[in-house]
Amino acid sequence: MRYGYTMESMNYKLGIIGMGYVGLPLAVEFGKRFDSIGFDINESRIAELEKGHDATKEVSQTELSEAVNLKFTTRLEDLASCDIYIVSVPTPIDRNNKPDLGPLLKASESVARIISRGNLVIFESTVYPGATEEDCVPVIEKISGLQYNTDFLVGYSPERINPGDPLHKLSSIKKVTSGSTPHAARLVNDLYASIIKAGTFLASSIKVAEAAKVIENTQRDVNIGLINELAIIFNKLGIDTQEVIDAAATKWNFLPFRPGLVGGHCIGVDPYYLTYKAQLAGYDPELILAGRRINNHMPKHIVNRLIREMLSNDITVNGARVLILGVTFKENCPDIRNSKVFDIICELESLGIGVQWYDPWVNDEHLEIRYKESRVDFPPAKRFDALLLTVAHTELVELGSKRIHSFGKDPHVFYDIKSQFSAALSDLRL
Repeated sequence: MRYGYTMESMNYKLGIIGMGYVGLPLAVEFGKRFDSIGFDINESRIAELEKGHDATKEVSQTELSEAVNLKFTTRLEDLASCDIYIVSVPTPIDRNNKPDLGPLLKASESVARIISRGNLVIFESTVYPGATEEDCVPVIEKISGLQYNTDFLVGYSPERINPGDPLHKLSSIKKVTSGSTPHAARLVNDLYASIIKAGTFLASSIKVAEAAKVIENTQRDVNIGLINELAIIFNKLGIDTQEVIDAAATKWNFLPFRPGLVGGHCIGVDPYYLTYKAQLAGYDPELILAGRRINNHMPKHIVNRLIREMLSNDITVNGARVLILGVTFKENCPDIRNSKVFDIICELESLGIGVQWYDPWVNDEHLEIRYKESRVDFPPAKRFDALLLTVAHTELVELGSKRIHSFGKDPHVFYDIKSQFSAALSDLRL
């Protein structure tokens, strides 16, 4: 690819690095129009995709078959003939809640080994403002020997995938785009505009696009943190939180966020990327980190409230049996990354409580051994001292409160954390 070419005049070959929740839908959409290669170091992941199966359930077999120009590989050298490289790898945090750019920098190293003069590299991973140009680009320059904006161009278009959401798919979500030069920006924008039906928004710089993405989830995290704090207050005052939200939501400008567990790879992670960069700039964020502390505290709050309710019903805590309904980080999605349900399980086990869980969406492949052992194929009747609805999977909600209650002993406590049933049909709601 040469910089003078446009979308209309060039038949691009794309290499998409990372075939997870973000990369695969992207590769499928591009594979309908462009010669594309989906790359991942996970051999089993590539093997299942080549068979037309996606374990994440983000892409159907039919959708995979429609991507007639898409191939998959674990061989980096297979991408050497590509004109455009799109990096879509995870950006986690470490145990100290600091950004872990390891996967992103390794992906940058991989690109650097195969990149050619005139290529375009686009990053999709959520990062703090400046990471693309300050952390990733130097890696590419050092290993490849090529010069930024002279020998290769860079773009940034943050992912907006919402796992488990059939209504908001890749092509129906407006895409923010940006580039390292005006020409790069136009190339990136035109490229995504060719597959995004909802349209694109061309940001003025890569840093603006990076910041726009990281504040999306930060805003949600803070809002949920506020509602979670209100739920704690209302619990102490003996007021049903959901009833309060329903009443307040009658005003047109009230945002009806619900209390709950904040996990997953985005909302519970992205704010730490922004606060890290802010602290490097000499500012210590207060509101954002307060929201994080509140949301991280929710598993302990849930367990403490459950224990009080069990004791008030003369249920012995030590040696009690608790059933957890749902362990993924959100409903109708198999993703267990950073699921705070496991924090609840650990809290309960630390009190001498036996925990079993049921989740029809979870694949055992990514589970720790100890969690595999506590899984049940389907909950037995009259076995548990407490029941917690922690994830609103359609299959779990459709069981109905009567069926869920049937899993409990007499007496038992039913804690409807997701407020899927009326207050009269449960003992506790968040």
